[in-house]
Amino acid sequence: VQLQASGGGLVEAGGSLRLSCAASGVAFRLYNMGWFRQAPGKEREFVAVISRSGTTTQYADSAKGRFTISRDVAKNAVYLQMNSLKPEDTALYYCAANRIGTAIRWFEDGAWGQGTLVTVSS
Repeated sequence: VQLQASGGGLVEAGGSLRLSCAASGVAFRLYNMGWFRQAPGKEREFVAVISRSGTTTQYADSAKGRFTISRDVAKNAVYLQMNSLKPEDTALYYCAANRIGTAIRWFEDGAWGQGTLVTVSS
């Protein structure tokens, strides 16, 4: 599967952004999808995951209550709605896919998109 993330940009603290990840190549419905991010000088971290059925979602503590992950099978896309953004949300956001499960470890060897940059100004 090939992944293309988009929707990043510059936003003021408290604002919102919606990231999109378009999947192509194989049956999107077979893949568990996740969002990860990497801030400058920091390691990549988990943000959110949604199961291939769409019935299970999980969030990092930093994302709970502010971010929502969703998927649209008809459009072969996964989204990350980000509200109440904070400067510490500034990072390169990646979408990832795997066919095994929703645990973070399964994404390590999965498919990854190129990342979209989110910058939150204070």
